[in-house]
Amino acid sequence: MRLIPTRSCSPGMRLGKCIYNEDGLILLNEQVELTESLIKRLQQLGVDFVYIMDPDTDDIVIEDVISDETKIKALGEVRTQFRTIMEGNSKSKFSKQHFMGKAFGNVIKMIMDDLDSREGSMIMLMNMNVLNNYLFQHSLNVCIYATMLGMVQGYSKDELTTLGLGALLHDIGKTKINQEIIKKRGPLTNEEWAEVRKHTEYGFKLLKDEPNMPLLAAHCAFQHHERENGSGYPRGIKGDEIIDFAKWIAVADSYDAMTTHRPHRLAMLPHQAMEVLFAGVGTLYEHKKVALFRDNVAIYPLGLTVVLSTGEKGVVVRINPNVPQRPIVRVLADPDGQKVSQPYEVDLSERLTVFVSDVDDWSEANVR
Repeated sequence: MRLIPTRSCSPGMRLGKCIYNEDGLILLNEQVELTESLIKRLQQLGVDFVYIMDPDTDDIVIEDVISDETKIKALGEVRTQFRTIMEGNSKSKFSKQHFMGKAFGNVIKMIMDDLDSREGSMIMLMNMNVLNNYLFQHSLNVCIYATMLGMVQGYSKDELTTLGLGALLHDIGKTKINQEIIKKRGPLTNEEWAEVRKHTEYGFKLLKDEPNMPLLAAHCAFQHHERENGSGYPRGIKGDEIIDFAKWIAVADSYDAMTTHRPHRLAMLPHQAMEVLFAGVGTLYEHKKVALFRDNVAIYPLGLTVVLSTGEKGVVVRINPNVPQRPIVRVLADPDGQKVSQPYEVDLSERLTVFVSDVDDWSEANVR
């Protein structure tokens, strides 16, 4: 099985995993043969990457740390609750109709159970398999990252629940922002940017009095853009003034945002985003949190097609647990782009002069 950008798909390829719609129903089943019209439709719907069946990589078994059932349940709950706020356009109307604490508490339990059952597994997340807009998918991704980091850190079950809720709902305040601004293509004006920054305050107000919602979770929404040196917002607090949960979310939020296509900019390559995080250590983020993130996230997921610094092209077949940023790659094409007669594997943890220089058609995958 192989993970490739949807724009690199060609008619005749067969899906390696199901594609689900926003309601959790199967849109395209496993082994469905792709046609030109299906490929275009997936691109239009925002599916950046898909798994395809491939004889050169049919031995790669990809088990997600979060099951499809959990993923669909979580995205469905986020979509329902967030859209209710958008449509209600007032805190009072929202509160009379919905109680988020219980609904999202059940979602966090499912996520924690999935992560616990796959203890020691590397987190591999990309925009694939489920059709959803950025806000919904990003919220789930950040929740998975943060909850996993909390588990590694050794937080209690109650602490993990609070962290997970805060992470899943960290951007809920964006439901109160004009969606034309959120979806705008190109740079935001100073006035638009000032409005977007208010989402932290809106999020806190939405969550602080919500039944069954820990106040710390509300503070995660409030503080996830605060930074170690006081350069963040909304209050410009720094260091120990920022709650620990918000610091974990800040790292996960920044990484996922940088590696995901946005209307106003292209996504960074995973290793570039990791370099940006480390460049911000001490000023924007805590070193131990960025280091723990690096050590537990597979920035190059299994099955991903990558280009090595030698010019060879191959597929990630195994993750090195001790150095996940240097996986084992099965080379399928030489530097001239010609398919090799016999695929061979390169362990980047041993070949230290060789590194991943690109992800196949990354820039094309992020242009719609």
